[in-house]
Amino acid sequence: MTAPILVTGGTGTLGRHVVPLLREAGRTVRVLSRHGREAADGVEYVSADLLNDNGEGLCDALDGTEIVLHLAGGPKGDDVATRNLVRAAQRAGSVKHLVYISVIGADTVPVAWLRNKLAAEQAVAGSGIPFTTLRAAQFHDLVLTVVEKMAKLPVLPVPGGLRFEPVDARDVAAHLVELALGEPAGPVPDLAGPRVYGMAELGGGYLAARGRRRPKLPVRIPGKAGRAYRAGENLAGAGATRGGRTWESFLAERVTGPQTDD
Repeated sequence: MTAPILVTGGTGTLGRHVVPLLREAGRTVRVLSRHGREAADGVEYVSADLLNDNGEGLCDALDGTEIVLHLAGGPKGDDVATRNLVRAAQRAGSVKHLVYISVIGADTVPVAWLRNKLAAEQAVAGSGIPFTTLRAAQFHDLVLTVVEKMAKLPVLPVPGGLRFEPVDARDVAAHLVELALGEPAGPVPDLAGPRVYGMAELGGGYLAARGRRRPKLPVRIPGKAGRAYRAGENLAGAGATRGGRTWESFLAERVTGPQTDD
């Protein structure tokens, strides 16, 4: 019987795709989440809070695991959560491969949540545990949430020079499972979507799918963060891995039909 693979954030946007793929590969999966639930379909659920410095529940979660996919994340605290996980994994002594999902631009775009991502990367790299770190572009799901909120305004804000390479969470999940079941590789090439889009194109595509219209209002992102985004520091560089699902195909799946303008 193979050792269980621990997945943090296994009930989130990415984890919901990763866990079934691991099961299809014949692996036993242990999901770490804040709220426990009954085991089902070869998946065990363990309750623990990664932000709890005492590490309550982490010992049970890591017991006997050799591979850990650290997918849990949020707008703040990723550095603290990752350091807590690393310390617990070091104490467990069984982990042979720690896989971390980060964000493109973690070391180049000066915003707080990306600085936390960079600190988390550094905690993984300095853990002494063999690791793989993948930086991915923004998921289609996140971009959709942003444009949905923007589309509720009387005008559609269009930050000048802001571009994205949105990637489908399913493409990221498939790549992560491949990496996790392979040998530790350290930092690997970035993963981004197949195309670069400006915010006007992303928002316009959503509005068209909804049958809505909005006038566009150019805005400027100030400061160092604005300069970094305009310079494309959040975009994948040469040699990046590319997902196959475009923003347009994602919208066709998720936006079910036109709505009247409001």
